[in-house]
Amino acid sequence: MTVLSDPERRDWLRLARAETVGPVAFRYLIDTYGDAARAIGALPRLAERAGRAVPPRVPSPAEAQRELDAGAALGAKLLCACEAAFAPQLAAIDPPPPVLWTLGDAGLLHARSVAVVGARIASAAGQRFARTLARDLGQGGYGVVSGLARGIDAAAHEGALETGTVAVLGGGIDDVYPPEHGELYRRIAAQGCVVSESPVGHRAQARDFPRRNRLISGLTLGGVVVE
Repeated sequence: MTVLSDPERRDWLRLARAETVGPVAFRYLIDTYGDAARAIGALPRLAERAGRAVPPRVPSPAEAQRELDAGAALGAKLLCACEAAFAPQLAAIDPPPPVLWTLGDAGLLHARSVAVVGARIASAAGQRFARTLARDLGQGGYGVVSGLARGIDAAAHEGALETGTVAVLGGGIDDVYPPEHGELYRRIAAQGCVVSESPVGHRAQARDFPRRNRLISGLTLGGVVVE
């Protein structure tokens, strides 16, 4: 595993946020050029070779630093995929996200975990089942991962608060959605861990939730879907 300097971390974030550079392209660029700075330098040439009139936009060092500063102001930490603190289970999703923002106990990302997810409009019995199941999983030594959504997700987090729960967000690490889960979000940040691969300040859109679900699947050994 690599230990990144501050400039290297900033370049890693810049490449991760570059236009058209998703996890597949990111890994190709790092594997090909060795580090993020060289990969960024190669992007204009690669774009020209691919027939693009304009190279993909890459955030400036100042823009990347603003995101790093905004995350630090929240008490959040950026983990890069090459670092030892990065969640090892995410190697199971090929390729893993280049960066993750974490708020809370990032050590929970290394736990043996189960996803408990399900309907947003859930029955009282379904929510009670999810809450009890999450509590029992926690007492059995497993972490519980869910998506902070209404209904089953919220019940699962509540059941596992005492033993360790991870909330994976579609928006940025500071995007509490739905808004009425603000107190639950704060409790998870204090007692568990909140995770996002989106930029700080990003407000979740529909296209972000498949990516969130991909992270949930990668962080867990398996999943239980309630209702």
